[in-house]
Amino acid sequence: MKERTVTIPELMLIGGTRVALGLGIGLLIRDKLNKDQRKAAGLALLIVGAVTTIPLAIEVLSKKG
Repeated sequence: MKERTVTIPELMLIGGTRVALGLGIGLLIRDKLNKDQRKAAGLALLIVGAVTTIPLAIEVLSKKG
């Protein structure tokens, strides 16, 4: 297994994307909001979480040591 060094800001960004992704999924499956509100908020957070993860993953995986 390769080890990579991740800075604190990178770690916080990675954590933030995981939170957005999780909140988006949670809103999609929760019944507190009406269907349209739930779908709009959930999809927005899901997309933000997924899209922001890609460049971060590329940056972290391309680092050496």
